[in-house]
Amino acid sequence: MQQSFVATRRFFDDRNFPKGFTRSGRFTLAEGNLLEKHGIAMQELEQGSRQPVNDEEKRFLDVCKGEVEASSQYEKVWVKYKQRVGEKRKFHTVFGKKRIADGSDDFSFADSSDSD
Repeated sequence: MQQSFVATRRFFDDRNFPKGFTRSGRFTLAEGNLLEKHGIAMQELEQGSRQPVNDEEKRFLDVCKGEVEASSQYEKVWVKYKQRVGEKRKFHTVFGKKRIADGSDDFSFADSSDSD
């Protein structure tokens, strides 16, 4: 039986995780290492540029298609990765939204020309 998820190079996603998977705060150390070591193989399988070599990789494809629930560590970490990449990141700021005055506020301002 052939070994599953063999990759010839490390997997990085500098666009979404510029500091790496483990330093992003979104993956555990074990999950980050698994993605780095096997992520290329998982990505190629999902994209169809690589054919599954055994039942474990065939099941992985079923998980990617949403046909079965993730159960192995490979399946779970890939689903988690895909969720993190797909989610919209929230941008937080200490400043609120800029409010544009449209004249409908209940504030009344004294006009300096009226005071004469």
